[in-house]
Amino acid sequence: MKKIFLSAAMLAVALAFGQKKEIAAAVKAIDAGDIATTNAQVAQAESAMGNKTYLLEPAVLEQYYYAKGLSLLKSGKTAEGASYLAKINDLAKNKIYVGKDSSKNKVYYVGKTAADESGVQGLKEESYVPTLTTKLSASINPVIESANKAALDAYNAKKYADAAPKFQEVYDLLKAAGQDNKKYLYYAGLTYALADKKKEATEIYQNLINSGYTGVETTYTAKNKKSNEVENLEKSTWELYKKMGATGEYTEFKTEVSKSLEQELYETTAALLIDTDKSEEALALIEKGLKKFPTSSKLTENQGTAYFKSGKTNEFVGNLKAQLAKNPNDANNWYNLGVLQSKDPATEADALASYKKAVEINPNLAVAWQNLTYTTMGDDAKAVDDYNAARKAGKTELANKIIEGRRVRLAATLPYAEKWYQSDMNNLDAVSLLRGLYLSNKNDAKYQEFKAKEAAMKAAQK
Repeated sequence: MKKIFLSAAMLAVALAFGQKKEIAAAVKAIDAGDIATTNAQVAQAESAMGNKTYLLEPAVLEQYYYAKGLSLLKSGKTAEGASYLAKINDLAKNKIYVGKDSSKNKVYYVGKTAADESGVQGLKEESYVPTLTTKLSASINPVIESANKAALDAYNAKKYADAAPKFQEVYDLLKAAGQDNKKYLYYAGLTYALADKKKEATEIYQNLINSGYTGVETTYTAKNKKSNEVENLEKSTWELYKKMGATGEYTEFKTEVSKSLEQELYETTAALLIDTDKSEEALALIEKGLKKFPTSSKLTENQGTAYFKSGKTNEFVGNLKAQLAKNPNDANNWYNLGVLQSKDPATEADALASYKKAVEINPNLAVAWQNLTYTTMGDDAKAVDDYNAARKAGKTELANKIIEGRRVRLAATLPYAEKWYQSDMNNLDAVSLLRGLYLSNKNDAKYQEFKAKEAAMKAAQK
């Protein structure tokens, strides 16, 4: 019998062809609702290719994700299935890098990162448009509705550990249907953080930051003339009905732009990295964040904490002082220096001086007035506890000394708190603090004024 020898290149072609047939059979089976056959065909394809999905041309890779994802979805493994289906959208969003590896195998890398990591040279950039997205809608839409309801129910019940993965499912399912709505990924990160799942929350927040997500969205609403209900509309539909004017079916056209979440993303991620002892990583993120949000008190405080945890507090203080020597009129750096100095009781007086310098340069720097206020006031709760303890112990002289010291501190705090309020009149914390300070200083007229302001602001937040 004549022996047959296959070269490595010929063998690769044979394997690729086999996988193509098996994956095509899997697609046909899942469309027919035959999960068992789908799983068998997918398993055969996976056995041959292992983890080398880059050997599959984009059309076959899309079919693989489609069959694998739907089989998992229909088997009740929603999260896993959604993650596979979401990869179909990645094929559309990313460039495909095509070439041949050292064994002459045709390779297809999805995205520049995968291409760079491969080490294969001379790759050509191509684009791919998925063809199966439309077919997914009928299968995915009911699952999206179910997952979204489960996520909201768990969140409202404060079962955050249950809500987070469900929000992530909704994101992946929407992504599979062609809607990369990162709002649900943000919800997942937020609820992971609330569930104290710091690793998962950090990964999602970093993903959002790296993707450029800001959370800014425009909502288009109008009142339906027939139902008299306000409805959310697609932008194009909203614009069309608005142009129709009185002849259209809607009235009272409004738009609302949501606030940016970008600063919150940086602040929360930095805090999570510090909490998980990743101070160096946190410092790199904070440096990037402060370039965007130089007056963020949370980022500055986190920076101080990160430098302290990594043993670089003195280095950072020295760096700030060097910058201030070159530019003494930088209010933000005076403020940052004050934040770090305030962390050490021995340099509290220096912190007060730094905050005063900051507001002297920029009288509208609300965060500096805020820190100047609280640093001057000190730990008021502790002072009250110490007073009560001394009084109960019959140490009248000590109790009187404590309460007099508190009275002096609160009187000194009041002017700074007033400046804080003047620079940020919508800050509920400033209003509440002033209400208490006016009460302590027996200024009943001002107390009543700020008590009313506090009540109105709290009511407006409901």
